[in-house]
Amino acid sequence: MIITRIDGATAVGTTSAVVELFVAYRHFYGRLDTDEDARTFLRRRVQTQDSFVWAALAGDDVAGFVQVYPAHTSLDLGTVWWLNDLFVAPAARSLGAGRALVQHVIDEAATHGVSEVRLETQPENATARALYERLGFTVDGPSAPVAEHDDEAFLTYVHRVVR
Repeated sequence: MIITRIDGATAVGTTSAVVELFVAYRHFYGRLDTDEDARTFLRRRVQTQDSFVWAALAGDDVAGFVQVYPAHTSLDLGTVWWLNDLFVAPAARSLGAGRALVQHVIDEAATHGVSEVRLETQPENATARALYERLGFTVDGPSAPVAEHDDEAFLTYVHRVVR
């Protein structure tokens, strides 16, 4: 599994495959009405580089992607990364793409001097929770619903980065 950053220099086919996985990720969470807006949104993130997007490549195929947003913490005087989006193509599940992507985020965070990586996931997503816990994330608490059509809180996980 090769992890590669998606940016302006990335091959068009690879970027397009990641964009379509982003649409599938949103479908997974019930966001079915704005596919073209989703494509535009992710392409803009890649162009402006206000997030980090990495893809897991299995041969010539994009197996999955992760998107991370940097934020800052005034109390700790540091940078925190929010692992906001992680999705692995159904055909590529069990190949280790999710694990490789999350581990890559942790490794990059350490390289960039980030103090912690945070994420949210649904309490019933046992597969994701097990992955995060195996990689050293701990539950930091529940969060409030994130949008008007969400009816449940997510769990917030944190990974303190060792530099």
